[in-house]
Amino acid sequence: METINHFIATFSTAWQQADVLFLVGFGLFFLTVWFLPSLLALAFNRQHFGKIALLNIPAGVSWIAWLALLVWAVTGKLSNRLATKARLKPVL
Repeated sequence: METINHFIATFSTAWQQADVLFLVGFGLFFLTVWFLPSLLALAFNRQHFGKIALLNIPAGVSWIAWLALLVWAVTGKLSNRLATKARLKPVL
């Protein structure tokens, strides 16, 4: 328990002594990672970009939901290609 308290105290001290440039950089990095599924969906021009972006807001709290959105953003068109190869109706 003492190790955890020491870690929290050290982290708190370091956070309070951080300069503005570090805080802005950390904030941009944090938001980029949080919205990575939305950014990938936008880059891959997915038709479900709006749904992915909307679900990305609460999904950042849960790693499982965030990873599911990441997979959806990256493999959106892949399922249609696989359905075409298997001669199935594409998923919309």
